[in-house]
Amino acid sequence: MKSGGADWLPYPAALAAMLERCPRLGVERLPIDEALGRALAGDVNSRVDHPPWDNSAMDGFAVRAADLQELEAGQPVILPVSDDVPAGAFPSGPLSPGTAARVMTGAPVPEGATGVIRVEHTDGGARGVVEIREASDARRNIRRRGEDVRAGTPVLREGEELTPAAIGLLALTGHDRVTVGRRPSIAVLATGDELVDLDAIEEAVAGRKIVNSNSHALAAQLRTAGAEPVLLGIARDDLEDTMAKLQAGLDCDGMVTTAGVSVGEHDRVKQALEALGMERVFWRARIRPGSPIAFGLLGGKPFWALPGNPVSAMVTFEALLRPAVRKLAGHARLQARAAVRLHEPVASSADLTHFLRVRLVPSPDDLPGALLTGPQGSGILSSMSAADALLIVPEGAAALERGEVAEALPLRPPYRTEAGTP
Repeated sequence: MKSGGADWLPYPAALAAMLERCPRLGVERLPIDEALGRALAGDVNSRVDHPPWDNSAMDGFAVRAADLQELEAGQPVILPVSDDVPAGAFPSGPLSPGTAARVMTGAPVPEGATGVIRVEHTDGGARGVVEIREASDARRNIRRRGEDVRAGTPVLREGEELTPAAIGLLALTGHDRVTVGRRPSIAVLATGDELVDLDAIEEAVAGRKIVNSNSHALAAQLRTAGAEPVLLGIARDDLEDTMAKLQAGLDCDGMVTTAGVSVGEHDRVKQALEALGMERVFWRARIRPGSPIAFGLLGGKPFWALPGNPVSAMVTFEALLRPAVRKLAGHARLQARAAVRLHEPVASSADLTHFLRVRLVPSPDDLPGALLTGPQGSGILSSMSAADALLIVPEGAAALERGEVAEALPLRPPYRTEAGTP
């Protein structure tokens, strides 16, 4: 491992150091039905006007407002029905003065119409005439051509995530394919002789080993962040095995390991990284849980060494890795932060940024309330499963009081809100 790099960085500095070294990867062009969750690699302009014509927002009768003046005196107006326009058809011509045209929702309205009287405000129309009993719609219920989008104007911007609604908008505006950021491949490696994977569960049941939960949890987190995890298995506390496992992941766009970077004499990851020439950026961050996190470049690609405790590994992913992985994938919005109101007091040490597992509950105001999930020990994975968000207690704050508003990182879909992009 190349010498240098900072140590014990504050949370904002650690996040900034990662983001600086995680540029967007390449791009690819995909059918829109395969692009869900991807980040746009450029602005997208509409190829069409939408709506493509003036159309009715109601089932009813297209009219000219000037023909309904008698309604102001409380008298119904009877007009001949000059046209019938179902959805999918077009008017036979402009609306003649003194007449009405029956139109269905979405159908084009004839030229000259100022509004569509909903059918409830008429007698329904029969025998070629309609009695109009209410004039409040005389200048309403027409959706004008292009009022949603105009041909040639941007409908989606570079870096936006393609949600289901965005996919629909692409289709609506004439795009069957789209250029998006490539999905990063991230290798995931667990380390330690004490671990077994699920194919050796009997050893864990017998109390001789611990199941490797970190690789599976991190793989799931990577998928929700827009990456493709590549599971490398478990590296034993042996330098040769650790070197071989790390080298197997060098073709990926990045790599994340758990455990093995402490000062213990059997931790071999540090030695292996030194032999492979990792460029260290920082070693430890002032956060809890997760302070023994290392970040650097291995083969010019981002490398994260996370703690071995399951909660610590997952929390550091949410606090630091998720925004970095999203940047690799080309997303403009990197990290969601939501305001919450505390429903109980929270104490912490002021020398670190704390991330506490909380449930979100109804609150009297517009903000969700936050309650701790219970004990916050870094080995209590069940509390992470119960959490809706991670409450951020910033460095320098020894306590937060009940009723205070604080920031939190959402943990459940859609994994983002409108607020908070570093």
